[in-house]
Amino acid sequence: MLIGLAQWLQTLQPDWSFLRVFQYLTFRAVMAAMTALLIGLGFGPWVIRRLTELKIGQPIREYGVQAHLAKSGTPTMGGVLILLSIAVSTLLWFDWTNRFVWIVLAVTLGMGAIGWADDWRKVVHKNPEGMRSREKYFWQSVIGLLAAIYLAFCVSETSNLRVLELFVRWVQSGFSNPLPPNADLFVPFFKTISYPLGVYGFMILTYLVIVGSSNAVNLTDGLDGLAIMPVVMVGSALGVFAYVVGSSVYSKYLIFPYIPGAGELLIFCAAMAGAGLAFLWFNTHPAQVFMGDVGALALGGALGTIAIITRQEILLAVMGGIFVVEALSVMVQVSYFKFTKKRYGEGRRILKMAPLHHHFEKSGWKETQVVVRFWIITMLLCLVGLSSLKLR
Repeated sequence: MLIGLAQWLQTLQPDWSFLRVFQYLTFRAVMAAMTALLIGLGFGPWVIRRLTELKIGQPIREYGVQAHLAKSGTPTMGGVLILLSIAVSTLLWFDWTNRFVWIVLAVTLGMGAIGWADDWRKVVHKNPEGMRSREKYFWQSVIGLLAAIYLAFCVSETSNLRVLELFVRWVQSGFSNPLPPNADLFVPFFKTISYPLGVYGFMILTYLVIVGSSNAVNLTDGLDGLAIMPVVMVGSALGVFAYVVGSSVYSKYLIFPYIPGAGELLIFCAAMAGAGLAFLWFNTHPAQVFMGDVGALALGGALGTIAIITRQEILLAVMGGIFVVEALSVMVQVSYFKFTKKRYGEGRRILKMAPLHHHFEKSGWKETQVVVRFWIITMLLCLVGLSSLKLR
């Protein structure tokens, strides 16, 4: 919004050359991060008070880690603060004509709405399980599929009109028209290795990445500050890739696909980093507020969508390795338990408790040890991912 206002003022007052600074993407990214950070820090205490007054407290599962029972009643649904900070800051600083930011905002707020419904049921009905998994997965799938259909053609073209033309050509070809090369699956650390996905392959991959990352971040959000800092680090790294693939100069020099308009996602990534750091101020141990599913599902969906647009799906799995391992730990634990129960009549477990962070707690690690060590691992993985910018 502010970039449009600056352009309008420049037409009225050509001497106001200082307004050209709003044209610079890096300047707007810094301002977006600062805006989101200030909104989060400013409104955080008020949001926490309101959640406390409304008695929106986190129910704790009785079969979980016993030390967590003391957290029962801590205000949850603090993810509303994160989404508010991201949305306001992004709307202020990004170019409203950019279709990529709008689709990321739509997926983020859509996943947030699902998380809000899930959290509300936990609070109102005092049910720690919240929304039934099938219902939650259904609505996540709706958002993931809609985003996948649009992005399959959006990533390949430069405007919504050309997106529509590409879609029409695909239909007229009997649903067999291939996508341009910049929609291929790119393998990091290699200059020329990529795999054509086709329309259906792209849609399937997009759906899996968005829904999978949304649930993976949600499963990671089990300790004070555990999920939000990796989200900040991975989101910031993806912002760098967005800046590169959105630049015709840098993408050519670093041998990345050029995706016009993707650079504007740096604004969203910066706002997400600022909002995340503001939330961490209140979420650090001992937490004054939890983000809840409203924050975790939304942030995971945002990371997945940005990775798809920037064509960095594999690097998302690398840099977000903590999210991947946390999700896999649950899948392996549940599958092994069901398998052994069917075969031996008694369910057995590989881990002491899933997700993985609870296993380490049960093994004697303190909560802060688990959190900080997972942060360090994520930082290392993000550095590995960023090194692929040059090591190709």
